[in-house]
Amino acid sequence: MSRSFNPNISISEVITTLDWVVFSLVLLSTFAAVLYGEIKKKKEINADDENLNFLDLLLMGRNLTLPLFIGTLVATWYGGIFGVTEIAFKKGIFNFVTQGAFWYVAYIIFALFIVDHVKNYQAVTLPDLIHKMFGPRSAMLSGYFNFFNVLPIAYVISLGIFIKALFGLSLIMGMSLGVIVVILYSMWGGFRAVVFSDLVQFFVMCSGVALILILSVSEFGGLSFLKQNLPENHFTLTGGETLATTFVWGFIALSTLVDPNFYQRVFAADSAKTAKKGILISTLVWFCFDICTTFGAMYARAVIPEAESGQAYLIYAIQLLPSGVRGFVLAGILATILSTLDSYLFLAGTTVSFDLVPKKYKGKVSLHHLGVVSVGIISVIMAILFEGNIKTVWKTLGSYSASCLLLPVVYGYIFPGKIKDNQFIFSCLLGIIGTTYWRNVKHSGFASNIDELYIGIASTTIGLVIYPQLFKIFSKSTESK
Repeated sequence: MSRSFNPNISISEVITTLDWVVFSLVLLSTFAAVLYGEIKKKKEINADDENLNFLDLLLMGRNLTLPLFIGTLVATWYGGIFGVTEIAFKKGIFNFVTQGAFWYVAYIIFALFIVDHVKNYQAVTLPDLIHKMFGPRSAMLSGYFNFFNVLPIAYVISLGIFIKALFGLSLIMGMSLGVIVVILYSMWGGFRAVVFSDLVQFFVMCSGVALILILSVSEFGGLSFLKQNLPENHFTLTGGETLATTFVWGFIALSTLVDPNFYQRVFAADSAKTAKKGILISTLVWFCFDICTTFGAMYARAVIPEAESGQAYLIYAIQLLPSGVRGFVLAGILATILSTLDSYLFLAGTTVSFDLVPKKYKGKVSLHHLGVVSVGIISVIMAILFEGNIKTVWKTLGSYSASCLLLPVVYGYIFPGKIKDNQFIFSCLLGIIGTTYWRNVKHSGFASNIDELYIGIASTTIGLVIYPQLFKIFSKSTESK
């Protein structure tokens, strides 16, 4: 090993003036991009047209071009970088399988089979799309699913961890201060601000993780070094987990097919062709990004195995990188978090102001701002309740979305008009009941190996199948009376 690394070092011990200068320049570039987007908006949008302003606030006027589409989609997907690198630190390439490969399948399915359906409906949000596909009650229920699915709890935790490491603040203080900053610029520029900031963050985050991997290989060598210094399980597809546990992540990955951030960007794209091509190119970028984060975290485990797993990647990176580059990569890690947090925070605010309010209040910009602030506060509170555990957040919220909402929506694409409003509600509610019951009841023997997600999917499937028969029985009973 070329030099020693300290598993407990703080950023303040190694960060230099040059690092701070580079770090600050990247942040200034991000806010300059937001300002540029706002200037561009004033040239394109009539300030007196409230409908155009609200459409621009939510979807950038449906004018998202290919480069902007790729930049914002890629950047939005990796805010939980400390969660991903923690899994890779503990389990090796299991992270690439569960947080990468499974998801690529979902992305490609979305691009090839769903984009055309989505664009045809000209919806504004995912619940709005579900309203047009199934009915108003389904839309309201999916609005609540949407809200909890996009609560940016994991990304608030990631931001808190970063600020705590950088400035020595408490986790709660770091989360609170970070969320306040993101709320301010998200409210000011709307989705346009999110998109233009994402473009800068896309470049910085991808460059940052690539630099860490390149310098790791240069410093320590390639796979032979990792194999000598890591457990054998780090090179197995399951990482020592059971196949059932591994494939749970596959179903969670399929929740991309009902992920509101994906839909928002498809709704905002200037054409279906842009959306399809953008998702496929983004998948290639995600593949490269996952290679970098997975192997970067594995180098961290090989070099400083005693480090706290949630921060090991960051602790390793700040000691590996030279001055100046360190500031750039730190900005890249921050950009990775911010680019996802602002998107989720903004979208959760949209859900509150557009999907969950009475029709007469829809389209109110002030209500959207109130929604963003409320979601920010709720996210910090929930992050505290989850005790900063990112993996638990993903598993909990992802299970409900994948087990309850996924099948009815996909079935609706395959067989348009076959599922009615009440059938959608019935199957989703059974999924919620099944998932919640299995999660909260103690199991033994074979049952202990069955994840609640499988029970939720089974319950939703049963709901879809038996509802028509129950409806017929109920109808005959009513007629006989």
